[in-house]
Amino acid sequence: MSRLQKLRQRLTQKEFDALLVSQTENIRYLSGFTGSTGWLLISDNCAYLAVDFRYVEQAGREAPDFNVLHIKGDMASWLPKLAADLGFKKVGFEADQISFITHQRLCKTIKDDGYPLQLISTTGLVGTIRAVKEPEELKFIVEAVELADAAIDHAKAVLCPGVSEKEAAWELEKFLRGKGSETMPFGIIVASGNNSALPHAKPSEQVLLENKPVVIDLGARVNGYCSDLSRTFILGGEDETFSRIYDIVLGAQLTALATIEAGMSGEEADLLARTVIEQANYSDAFGHSLGHGVGLESHESPRLGPGSSDLLVDGMVFTVEPGIYISGWGGVRIEDTVVMENSKVKTLTRADKTANIY
Repeated sequence: MSRLQKLRQRLTQKEFDALLVSQTENIRYLSGFTGSTGWLLISDNCAYLAVDFRYVEQAGREAPDFNVLHIKGDMASWLPKLAADLGFKKVGFEADQISFITHQRLCKTIKDDGYPLQLISTTGLVGTIRAVKEPEELKFIVEAVELADAAIDHAKAVLCPGVSEKEAAWELEKFLRGKGSETMPFGIIVASGNNSALPHAKPSEQVLLENKPVVIDLGARVNGYCSDLSRTFILGGEDETFSRIYDIVLGAQLTALATIEAGMSGEEADLLARTVIEQANYSDAFGHSLGHGVGLESHESPRLGPGSSDLLVDGMVFTVEPGIYISGWGGVRIEDTVVMENSKVKTLTRADKTANIY
C-alpha cells in the first residue's frame, strides 16, 4: 500500500474532506518534494502540491504524482479559494505546524469573504504512519548509522587533553561530511567535565581534561534519513565516581535493550531503564525520556518516556538513551539507535561502549 493510500485510509475515519500538510518532513515523505516551503492538500481523490515561484520546476520533477500549483502570497490568499473551488467544506490542518497568526488570518479571510469552509485541527496523522519504517527507509537509516559508528571510532583519536569541545565537534563534523553525510541532523554535542551534566550542552571553548567525563552525541544523514548515537568517555586513568555512574547507566540501557517488546507503550519501555536508575538512588538525575523515534527527523514518533501511550510495533526505529547528570560533576549518557524486529529490539548502532581512552 502506498503512503498516500495509508493516509487516505485514515482520512476516511475523520470528519473532513481534505488534509492540509505543512510539515516539511511530512511533505517529503508523502510526495518526494524536498524544498523548504510548500503545502500538500490531499483528499480521497486528489493530491495537490502548492509551492511558490522558487519551487515550481523542482516540484514537478520530484513529485510527479501530485498536481503542482503555483501559489502567490500567504496561505490566506490562496487556501480558502482553492478549497472552495474543489468543493471542500471541512479541511484538516496540522495544528502543531501552523502559527496562531496564520490561523487567525485564515479564519478572518474565510469569514470576511464568505467562504463555506471550516478548519479542523489535527496532530499526528502523518507522523504515526512515518513511525513504521519501510525497508528502503531502514536501508538509509542503516547507512546513516554506519557513518555515526565510524565517527565515534574516529572520536577516540580526536579526544585528548587540551583539545576544546568546539575543536572536537568540528573534527567530527568534518569527518562525517567527508564520509558522505548530508547536513547534520542536529548540532554535534561534545560536553566535557561539568558541561556533561547538561543533556543538550553546546560545544564551548572548554578544553578536555584527564579523568573527566566527555559526552559525545552525534548523528549522520543519508538521503534525508538520520541516525543518533551517544557515547561517554573518560580520558586517562580510572575514576571511581565515573566508573560507578557509568556502570549504572550501562546496566539501565542493557536492561531496556534486552526487555523492550512489541506491544509495550513508550511509558512501559521507559520504566524498564528508569527502574534500574531509581534503584541506584539516582532517579532525580535522569530527567529526560528514554528515547524517541528516528527517521526523516532526528526526533519523531514514537516517544519512549513517562506518560507516553505510543505503542511500539515492528518496523519502528527509535533510540534507547538513559543518562545520569550530576550538577558540578558531569554526566553519562549511552545511546543506541534500534529497530523493532520480530517483536524484539535489534540494535543498529555498533560503536564500542568501552569508556576509557588512554
